[in-house]
Amino acid sequence: MVHIVLVHPEIPQNTGNIARSCAIVGAGLILIRPLGFSLTEKHLKRSGMDYWQDVDVQIRDDLESVIAERPSYLFSTRGKTLYTDLQYKQDVNLIFGSESSGFPEEIYDKYADQLCTLPMREGKRSLNLSNAAAIALYEWWRQQGFS
Repeated sequence: MVHIVLVHPEIPQNTGNIARSCAIVGAGLILIRPLGFSLTEKHLKRSGMDYWQDVDVQIRDDLESVIAERPSYLFSTRGKTLYTDLQYKQDVNLIFGSESSGFPEEIYDKYADQLCTLPMREGKRSLNLSNAAAIALYEWWRQQGFS
């Protein structure tokens, strides 16, 4: 099973949108504390709509233990490998940093060989987190034959 992993997410609407994408594809969602919002926030619930019941959501404290559980790709503007060049395994983590700061600095060094990226025009900062997660998730699903 594929899991979207959000490291220190800050914007509830992004997390709700990602939960909705997870429900549609059948992916799990792992949130790494600290979270920048309460799980009971109305914006989180509204953006996930009635899809929350269809998502296996885990709240965890430690990114390293999540990475140890299954193959993992970390998405970052610092990545060198394009997301379309990866051969995704069926059981994999697709990991995204927080909206404002990405990953903690030590993660970039420790997992440099697992960093991948989505192409963007020169000089642009980054895609919206929920858009980036949806793009990566659908590429994983495409490679699985949409099954």
